[in-house]
Amino acid sequence: MGKALFWVTIFIVVIFVTRLLAIQAAKKRRPPPQAPSNQTAAPAGSEEMVRCAHCGVHLPRSEASLLGQNTWCSPAHAKLGARDRDST
Repeated sequence: MGKALFWVTIFIVVIFVTRLLAIQAAKKRRPPPQAPSNQTAAPAGSEEMVRCAHCGVHLPRSEASLLGQNTWCSPAHAKLGARDRDST
């Protein structure tokens, strides 16, 4: 009976040690946690999107034409003017 108890104890210790080693190896492989990003900050390389006052297309601010209080996707739409959104 003593030998069986000895081998069961050895078996449990071996399993416990292998699990600890596996956990340590998994922690080393896992990338470090990143700091939470601020939702309001735009990622590098992106810019604010604006909407054309005539057709409603969204485009980057650097590509839009800004005349008065409105933004336009092209000079032609700037000439046509703002479309009334309530009638459509």
